[in-house]
Amino acid sequence: MRDLTPRQIVEALDRHIVGQDNAKRAVAVAIRNRWRRQQLDAEMRQEVAPKNILMIGPTGVGKTEIARRLAKLTGAPFIKVEATKYTEVGYYGRDVESMVRELVENSLGLVHEQERGGIEDEARRRVEERLVDLLAPPPASFDASPESPDSPDRYERTRQKIRAMLAAGELENRRVEIAVEQKAAPMMFTGMGLEQMDVDLQGMFERILPKSSSRRELTVAEARGVLFEQQCEALINQEKVQSQAIELAENVGIIFVDEMDKVVASEHAHGADVSRQGVQRDLLPIVEGTTVQTRYGYVRTDHILFIAAGAFHRAKPSDLMPELQGRFPIRVELGALGKEDFVRILTEPRGALTKQYRALLETEGMKLVFTDDGVEALAGYAFEVNQTTQNIGARRLYTILERLLEDLSFEAPDMTAGQVAIDAAYVRQRLEKLSQDEDLSKFIL
Repeated sequence: MRDLTPRQIVEALDRHIVGQDNAKRAVAVAIRNRWRRQQLDAEMRQEVAPKNILMIGPTGVGKTEIARRLAKLTGAPFIKVEATKYTEVGYYGRDVESMVRELVENSLGLVHEQERGGIEDEARRRVEERLVDLLAPPPASFDASPESPDSPDRYERTRQKIRAMLAAGELENRRVEIAVEQKAAPMMFTGMGLEQMDVDLQGMFERILPKSSSRRELTVAEARGVLFEQQCEALINQEKVQSQAIELAENVGIIFVDEMDKVVASEHAHGADVSRQGVQRDLLPIVEGTTVQTRYGYVRTDHILFIAAGAFHRAKPSDLMPELQGRFPIRVELGALGKEDFVRILTEPRGALTKQYRALLETEGMKLVFTDDGVEALAGYAFEVNQTTQNIGARRLYTILERLLEDLSFEAPDMTAGQVAIDAAYVRQRLEKLSQDEDLSKFIL
């Protein structure tokens, strides 16, 4: 986990996300407290629980993006789940413990990549030796005579020559035969979407399904990729990776639970509402701290950071179960976005949409220039459409820009390279009629 101060975290988030200072400060403090906890002695460390966060605000204002950028910034395993995808135990649907299993899978990927970085040089060395073996296989027996083509000295000179040719890229199209390991397809589950099964069930089938090895003839270039993956897997200590992944998930993992307001049961609960209330009851022990069995071992959730979010238009945070409310002591409210926010979102972040489209069309030799009045006009239309139809926050900018630049994107490969100014007149010409027609803007913008 990176050693970042709250101020550094906020500054890093500011480079990608406009506004919402209160939410940024809250998550920055929560992350710093995790670092502080790691500095404590073992006894005190176990007593310090994470300060989970409840973000309250309309869609498209940056709740998910703050959590996602935060995880990337700190190198923490992260998953986003929707509370509405889970059901109470006994109902058809996913159980809440599966979110912990997904977090461990994410953590495993992070640790695996880290371990892989340390063994890639050795893996490449082994691959080159294996390719030399395939291109210059040793004779059945060596002749001791130095002049014999099968003498050890001549064979070693041949191998050195092959190494040099491989290094120079002169043998990339030469064909070699290698063994490729494959798993037998589970025919009984064809069409059932095995990838959608719970990760534990997938793990069980991976262990019991027989593995087969087939020999394939590939070019040296193709074989190098296959052999490299095989050597990486052979060099990585899988037990160590799994152990580290569980530790990482337990101590720095972040689970973002969206749509928390939609699991609030109505006053007279029945049917689906009963299940919603049940989801809260099932979620409570996960957030409080429990042990979840995964395919890699048991995982404790005591120190996983939970960030919940919801619009809370019809429901209030106080409508959640009192016990669950108490597990989210930090509450932050994210404000709706105005026209000036849209202007900043279009221009300030490193990955601003205007910069993305400019880079995309530059690949066709076209230079897009977004003028100040053009950006103002875009922001104005986005804000106006949000007010007259459903308010989807900054996501409206995606649909507005895609509509605005649709013709340019289509014609760009056939146009003479040049500069196109996206000014207020250009924006009005393409969006005015659509934005004024409420029915059209509802379905197109």
